[in-house]
Amino acid sequence: MPADSGVVLGDDGLARPAWASVDPLLREYYDTEWGMPVRDEQELFERVSLEAFQSGLSWATILRKRPAFRAAFDDFDPDAVAGYGEADIERLLGDAGIIRNRAKITATIANARATVALRADPEVDGGLVGLIWSFRPAQTPAPARFDDIPTTSPESIALAAALRAKGFRFVGPTTMFALMEAAGLIDTHLLASHRRGSSGIWPR
Repeated sequence: MPADSGVVLGDDGLARPAWASVDPLLREYYDTEWGMPVRDEQELFERVSLEAFQSGLSWATILRKRPAFRAAFDDFDPDAVAGYGEADIERLLGDAGIIRNRAKITATIANARATVALRADPEVDGGLVGLIWSFRPAQTPAPARFDDIPTTSPESIALAAALRAKGFRFVGPTTMFALMEAAGLIDTHLLASHRRGSSGIWPR
């Protein structure tokens, strides 16, 4: 493996970026989930929510807490979360299994309500899924090294603005770029990674 390939060769002979090469949880996530297309409303709402909670923290922290998040937020069912009130906020603030940040918790509830509202929005075709996927770019990055991967794009900036206009919170351009990576709108797998092109949307 060339020294400048940006990847680490695992004991299974597969090349991964350094962040996914050691921790078994991150490795499994990278090999099976990250970068695969997400076109289901509930799954996409979960991704939006967890990306917001991740802000300022490591993704490994969020991934380890994901089961607790799912239990606390009714599996991120937008209809259920949209109905949360003050008692639910207090319940969530007392749940040590999740990130107990009031601003992020209330943002998730607001985002659930915005997700429900998008279903009937005449300006949006396909609700949350249709809105987010409408910002899929014409081309994807082709990074040879980790430093080649951008943290924002014109599309993530536009997506963030569009979501904010519809009432979403904690959806800045960097967070939305991470969402686009995770949900398959773009492919930022390193060129030498065994997962490059695995989404079926972008060529290797």
